[in-house]
Amino acid sequence: MDNKEIIQVIARACDDKRAEDIVALNMQDVSLMADYFLICHGGNERQVQAIARAIKESMDETDIQVKRMEGFEQARWILVDLDDIVCHVFHKDERHYYNLERLWGDASKVELHLTDSR
Repeated sequence: MDNKEIIQVIARACDDKRAEDIVALNMQDVSLMADYFLICHGGNERQVQAIARAIKESMDETDIQVKRMEGFEQARWILVDLDDIVCHVFHKDERHYYNLERLWGDASKVELHLTDSR
């Protein structure tokens, strides 16, 4: 499974937990940290934790190892490190404050294939 396919799996896992404003950025030309960022947010701490847990579970199902998960207890900004892909699961307030999309504005967006059944 390549990184573009993995991004789609992660985005669907986030969408299943009703993550809001799911955005994937192609970081290959703008950063050495990761090839892709996936950014989303939840409305409260429990939802933020549920989204991060869903990412981990979806990766476990595809035999992809989560290298590291930071910020789970506070659930204000959970970082899920998959090596080439870094997921940023924010609490809504922190998402607007840190505004990673603007910070990494040179990165192109990746089209996500989500079925919006809400």
